[in-house]
Amino acid sequence: MGLRLLNSGVSGMQANQTALDVVSNNIANDGTTAFKSGRTRFQDMLSQTTTDAGMPTVALGGTNPSQIGLGVKVAGVDTIMTQGNLQTTNRTLDVAIDGDGYFLVSKGPTVFGNNGVTVNSTTNHNIAANANSQISYTRDGAFALDKSGNLLTSDGYRIMGYSVGGSITNDAQGTINFVDASGTVTSDDTNLKTLRIPSTVNDGGTEVRVTSYSIGKDGLIVGTLEDGRVTAIGQIAMASFQNPAGLVKEGGNLYNISANSGDAVVRTGAGHAAASDNSDGYGAMTSGMLEMSNIDLAQQFTDMIVASRAFQANSKAVTTGDDILNTIVNLKR
Repeated sequence: MGLRLLNSGVSGMQANQTALDVVSNNIANDGTTAFKSGRTRFQDMLSQTTTDAGMPTVALGGTNPSQIGLGVKVAGVDTIMTQGNLQTTNRTLDVAIDGDGYFLVSKGPTVFGNNGVTVNSTTNHNIAANANSQISYTRDGAFALDKSGNLLTSDGYRIMGYSVGGSITNDAQGTINFVDASGTVTSDDTNLKTLRIPSTVNDGGTEVRVTSYSIGKDGLIVGTLEDGRVTAIGQIAMASFQNPAGLVKEGGNLYNISANSGDAVVRTGAGHAAASDNSDGYGAMTSGMLEMSNIDLAQQFTDMIVASRAFQANSKAVTTGDDILNTIVNLKR
């Protein structure tokens, strides 16, 4: 009897220690952009049957089985993928996703434009080829620029998207052509490219300075030129997953696909044929805002109290088991 009590108590301490680890990490990341909280689930362990169930007979009714549980185990640590609140920053390069979706970011050779990442844009919108790039996914839209105007995450990963209306004619040349944004804009959503916000655009051989830029709800980057015209520069891409909770956290606010997340389904670009346009299933990109963590501090502290008390209670079970064993040992002096 003492050994079962000890093992159950130890399993309870171990499980609640894991719960405290998860809660502690949640609280530590309360201020992390777009952080998704974790949740610990428990399951009971196998129970030892001391008496089997008995069938009813003419003389006696049936009897239920007698079972003694052998402790608890961690069933899993889930990632809660609900959206966090949006906070205004008034910074053009801060972009929050209001709804479903993830930004695609890449790490690889410093190549502007086409880097071999192709999309099946007319069928399932999955990534067909991924040459020379390691793609990750994030909801952290705190973007930055480098000295060449490349659009990056705060850790230097390149933001993926589409060229628009032939704006990029030669990937090997820092060159983006003028594309009139006052009318309908069409994106080349068959190839994912790294994006750049240039200081000038090429208009028939003349370099025209970009004085300001903005990011639309569909991710379309529009620049205002020194002569007052507006030019489409590129479009930020987004991806979604059948099971976002199955994504693997890489650290640095990045996720990667797993065997249970499903493949990335890439959002179609601007001007895509209506028959295969999937853009309605994605959230809006809101410039000048960031998504906060979805941590509820009051709930986290409540969970911490519950797990802490459960840990203490299980430790008492262990000491009680020790007292029982000590009593048995001291029966004969």
